[in-house]
Amino acid sequence: MRFALIAAALMFAAPAFAEEPIKFPEKLQRTDFQAMIADAGPLYIAGQPTEAAFREMVASGIKTIINLRTQQEMDNRKAVPYDEAALAKELGVNYVHIPLGGPDTLYTPEAVEKFAKAYEGANSKVLLHCTVAWRASHMWAAYLVKHKGFSREEAERHAAAMNLNGYKAGGVPLDGLLGVSTKPGGN
Repeated sequence: MRFALIAAALMFAAPAFAEEPIKFPEKLQRTDFQAMIADAGPLYIAGQPTEAAFREMVASGIKTIINLRTQQEMDNRKAVPYDEAALAKELGVNYVHIPLGGPDTLYTPEAVEKFAKAYEGANSKVLLHCTVAWRASHMWAAYLVKHKGFSREEAERHAAAMNLNGYKAGGVPLDGLLGVSTKPGGN
């Protein structure tokens, strides 16, 4: 009976990474990500990884990669000299593509929900990336507000701690992800 209870407890226990607290992003000293990579506790937020960095992250235990770059960006072999989706498949990791930033890929609350589903369903630490961690930082801030109860100001401090290449608090991407109107007079 005792063995059955222990086995049941282990089967229904949350993964260890899910218990890891969200921490203020800490930039890591790496040159194999475009612009930067930061450790935020249960996930890394980064710019575009090189193929070697992608492989290393998977080898270190990352089992979910969430990419926010548009398909057009990912198809540009000068900017990304490898097929990231194909590499993820080859390595057996969950690859989630939530393109943001193009005319047909707007910053919306639905994108945050897609991210939340992928992130919360992961069974290990996650790598969230875009080109230079700008969109990824906005996504993380929106997630912190919508799913973790952070105030917008606190979430913006987390996002602003990363390399955002022109990020301004209250910027349009975060407004869109949170469903806040950026047009005078309403939505």
